[in-house]
Amino acid sequence: MTLAHSLYGRLLAWLALPLLTLGALLLLQAWLEARATADRAYDRLLDASSLAIAEQVQWQDGRLWLDLPPAALEMLAGDAQERVFYSLVDQQGRHITGNAKLPAITDTHDTDDAPLFYRDITWQELRLRLGIRQSHLEGWRSKERFEVRVAHTREGRVALRLELLRGNLAGILGMGALAIATLLMAVRGALKPLTRLRKAIRTRDPRTLAPLELELPRELAELREALNDLLARMRRVRANQERFIGDASHQLRTPLAGISARAELALRQTQPEQWHTALEAIHAAGERSARLAMQLLSLTRLDNPEQRPELTPLDLNDCVRQAVRAHWVACHQAGVDLGADCSASPVLVAASDWQLQEALTNLIDNSRRYGARRITLGVLSHPPRLFIEDDGPGISAEQRLAVLRPFHSGRDDGEGSGLGLAIVDGIAHKHGARLSLSEGEAGRGLRVELDFPETAS
Repeated sequence: MTLAHSLYGRLLAWLALPLLTLGALLLLQAWLEARATADRAYDRLLDASSLAIAEQVQWQDGRLWLDLPPAALEMLAGDAQERVFYSLVDQQGRHITGNAKLPAITDTHDTDDAPLFYRDITWQELRLRLGIRQSHLEGWRSKERFEVRVAHTREGRVALRLELLRGNLAGILGMGALAIATLLMAVRGALKPLTRLRKAIRTRDPRTLAPLELELPRELAELREALNDLLARMRRVRANQERFIGDASHQLRTPLAGISARAELALRQTQPEQWHTALEAIHAAGERSARLAMQLLSLTRLDNPEQRPELTPLDLNDCVRQAVRAHWVACHQAGVDLGADCSASPVLVAASDWQLQEALTNLIDNSRRYGARRITLGVLSHPPRLFIEDDGPGISAEQRLAVLRPFHSGRDDGEGSGLGLAIVDGIAHKHGARLSLSEGEAGRGLRVELDFPETAS
């Protein structure tokens, strides 16, 4: 797994992003501070140089005269061997003296009141920093105004900027390294409980469903509780499965043992009539076993929480007619009157066709096996309802809730498996329907209803 697909990598990325942004801002601030500091330092040198020159300007022979002190320019020529230029200009803008005719600055409307101002200029393909000092003679004979223009190349400024930036950069990089190391340790320490949780899960016996007992932070404690809830549900599912397997093995053991006993007894007989009687008993036991096995498979499918039936719009009238056609012959042979009472108009519900047929099959089979002589399947429209009513012995009110549990039979003659109504109840839950048991017509028999939610056409 790559770092980008891990929680550790994502935390590092999200925490490193503001850290890198802060580092970039600090570098930008360091660069701006270094540039401003270098400019202030050299501008002060420009100020001192222009002042030293201005103090040496005098009035002789009816004109301005300058005796330039060497130190006035040497202070600007540092280790970077910068080139320094100066120029003395009278108030009419005429060049009086200097080693270069430096240009005038015209956009000085915002600095007219200042004795000194600075500009970055390009002169004769040289990038210069120009300082202009406006002054006048201090003598009593003349108050002549003049300008002292001093400029120098930028090598020293750039070198000073880089030197200041390197000093700041060392501190920034040191703080950045410390922050990254702290971040790595913090993220690793924060994820350590998750690592302990992962190790605890990996080292568990796969056969145990006991809850996790592990001290964790609040956020991971919620995950631990969710896992414990899942384990509790799995314990309940396993308990139900174990109980179901035990009940199913008990239910299947009886008919299979009966078949084996009947076959063994038949092998000891010599009369064909006795063989015929034994074969009839074996056939009946085999049918009961096959029906029980089919019901167990149906109940297992319904108990599977991952199984979701595909619900499609179905007409309950069609379901009833199909069930009557499928079971009419068997009921007629058993002397049972099977009929249908359908609605005049279609009654549509969202349902699974095979599950509804499975429910009707179990209800018809239950009624026929428990002694009903007349069975009626019907449909009502408001709300959509599917019912089956018989004239059999019925189920007492005290037993109606118990018979919905698997393997609970209403009688002890061994004919029923106790799964029919449990299957119907499971199908009702899958469809969001309500299963209800009540007395039949005139207080006789049993009426079973499935009330479906309203469904748009």
